[in-house]
Amino acid sequence: MRTVTYRIPNISCNHCVHTIQSEISELAGVQSVVANKDTRQATITFDSPATEELIISTLKEINYPPELS
Repeated sequence: MRTVTYRIPNISCNHCVHTIQSEISELAGVQSVVANKDTRQATITFDSPATEELIISTLKEINYPPELS
């Protein structure tokens, strides 16, 4: 089980939070998704078959690309 937190600058409203949480939650292996419009972050807990690459790719596809350091 892994937990990652991403800064996502495009999060600006509750609709954004809902979209991220619902889309990422649909990925097989994702256990929880908590997005926050105030901090503009999303914390995702996942296990196989989900991967960090798949999560990042999905965030980009739904127009919420994370800032990667």
